[in-house]
Amino acid sequence: MFTRTLGRSGLVVSALGLGCWTIGGAAWRGERANGWAGVDDADSIKAIHRALDLGLTFFDTADVYGAGHSETVVGQALAGKWDQVVLATKFGNCFVPATKQIGGEDASPDYIRRACEASLQRLGAPRIDLYQLHLPTLEREAAIAARETLEELVRQGKIRWYGWSTDSPDNARLFAEGPHCTAIQQRLNLFEGEPKVLDVCDEFNLASINRTPLSKGLLTGRFDADTTFPKDDVRYGWNLRDGRMAEWLAKLEQIKAILTSGGRTLAQGALAWIWGRNSHTIPIPGFRNAQQIEENAAAMSFGPLTPAQMREIAAILAG
Repeated sequence: MFTRTLGRSGLVVSALGLGCWTIGGAAWRGERANGWAGVDDADSIKAIHRALDLGLTFFDTADVYGAGHSETVVGQALAGKWDQVVLATKFGNCFVPATKQIGGEDASPDYIRRACEASLQRLGAPRIDLYQLHLPTLEREAAIAARETLEELVRQGKIRWYGWSTDSPDNARLFAEGPHCTAIQQRLNLFEGEPKVLDVCDEFNLASINRTPLSKGLLTGRFDADTTFPKDDVRYGWNLRDGRMAEWLAKLEQIKAILTSGGRTLAQGALAWIWGRNSHTIPIPGFRNAQQIEENAAAMSFGPLTPAQMREIAAILAG
């Protein structure tokens, strides 16, 4: 099994994690979708059980995913199995479960304590292995207060380690000063990512947990310029014919042969690129069913792309 160490925690996890935003189902920010349409809880639980069968041990969710629903589903799927997995969740976004509405932010010490208790109840877990601030930015004083509150939760046994989901190297560095900070979650895929955040992870021995490793499905090869999405899907309104996404699709076609070399699927190649990018990376692709779990998990048998392949892709993307 291809494994990686979760930063300075010393916890060994599968090199591929599971991102559980998708299985939270629909949620909204006003009239704009902030979740995923067409999700079936029974399929989600079956997929998580299949992931366990395949050796996946790292699961990442957030209280806001599906306005609490993702944590509930993850808790049902992993009940009685907490000693087999490393569980990560997040806090900082306010939401109303009954209406699936998301709005407002709060990272005050009192809110963090309440949010942690609420997550533990939804999950039914004895503790949270990795608790992550889910706001991209926060004023320095508030961030330090949040970090100290997380240290308090470690002392109380509510959480084991913590991190920040942020693309800011300054934020990453600020949290890295906390003794029990062990991970920074950042957007990272073939087309997006902040290299300086990876530098901070290297400097402080932090895991780089990689959200949107398949660019919300764009890097699976299943979309084309005519693809559209329903209104209750977070990708509603994507225009794959124009602008940045059209450029990405064109670049993807140029590097497709490299990514699929050796028998990989396109998605497996995109994951292999992330592993080849840095030894601290742990991609967490989303999923809807067991078939997607199986395809993504099989990427571990191939491992990272070679340095030569990484250089070739870098030259094409820079061109």
